Amino acid sequence: METKEKKTIVQKINLSEKESLSIAQRYYSLLSAISNTKLTTREIQLVAFISLKGNIHYSSNREEFCTMYKSSPQSINNMVSKLRRVKILIKETGKTNINPQFLLDFNNDIILQISLLHG
Repeated sequence: METKEKKTIVQKINLSEKESLSIAQRYYSLLSAISNTKLTTREIQLVAFISLKGNIHYSSNREEFCTMYKSSPQSINNMVSKLRRVKILIKETGKTNINPQFLLDFNNDIILQISLLHG
């Protein structure tokens, strides 16, 4: 009886971005796709924005996001609720922040390793 030997396949993809916000958006897009959370483009933009600017409940951050993405404060509230449900955002000491598990320093180069394993 013949058995097939399993192979490990390595694929490298290099992407280059000039801005930290673009890198953060790519990261959270990948995270959404892999975890099957089905985040919208605007939700990904919000998470990326929060990861760089900090708490979205500061009025200056809210105003900046609304201006940058032509959004409304009410839509931010709706997105924050969904992002809390999927555990990307968490509430600590009255502030809504990125779950530390998903927070990276987007001012540096990032190398991701994604393992899709049988078993």
